Amino acid sequence: MASETVAAGAAHAPTASEYIVHHLGHLQSSHQHGIIDFSVVNLDTIFWSIAIGVLGCLFMFKAARRATAGVPGRFQALVEIVVEMVEDQSKAIVHGNRSFIAPLALTVFVWVLLMNAMDFLPVDMFSAIFGLFGMGEMHHRSVPTADLNGTLGMALGVFALMMFYNIKIKGIGGFIHELFCAPFGAHPALWIFNLGLNIIEFVAKTVSLAMRLFGNMYAGELVFLLIALLGSTATWWGFGMHVIAGSIWAVFHILIVVLQAFIFMMLTLVYVGQAHEGH
Repeated sequence: MASETVAAGAAHAPTASEYIVHHLGHLQSSHQHGIIDFSVVNLDTIFWSIAIGVLGCLFMFKAARRATAGVPGRFQALVEIVVEMVEDQSKAIVHGNRSFIAPLALTVFVWVLLMNAMDFLPVDMFSAIFGLFGMGEMHHRSVPTADLNGTLGMALGVFALMMFYNIKIKGIGGFIHELFCAPFGAHPALWIFNLGLNIIEFVAKTVSLAMRLFGNMYAGELVFLLIALLGSTATWWGFGMHVIAGSIWAVFHILIVVLQAFIFMMLTLVYVGQAHEGH
């Protein structure tokens, strides 16, 4: 009887491809029709982006409330290191008023870092939680930066800041003049080429900013799923490799999580800083 139960369970167990596809699915507001469907909202991405953003704000608020002029504790020292790092980078890149830009860069770094860090949660944790509440095998992804919609949304925010500072620093007339007259020159015959090149530059900056973060985090999430499949094999070799490979990849992934947050913050500063400079 027990053997029949095991055999039945094995027959209904998902294949490796089905397991990965299930875990890469989103909790969506409706069924998606086609690759691009603006009527669909990835609810898990929205929820975790907001929740982690609130957590990051509480984290920094707590650090500010507990800050002392004396010898700092480990928590305060960590926050001070991060703040000084961001301040130094913003000072070196942005030549102008940084009263908003430096806090913006700090917010971006902490927010992206915490969202990336969600990748360290066990891949089947939420499936187990949903199962306890009788919700079945729901699609759910807890890493907002592994969703192109999330990273592209942040990149569009950076694009909006680029436009804002270009117009604020140069004026609407100066910005339009730069679009048509840089970088090849102000001759009327070159206007169309200048405009086309500048449009391509803005689009490339926005898309590459989103794709770089998404690609790295999506790949990291996929590797964790492949490692989890090793642990699903009923062999000592598979379980041993699952523990060893998972530990090694988790340590390496720490570098990726921090590095990608740093790169996103730096590129935000670079793009906003370029808006302060004229051709």
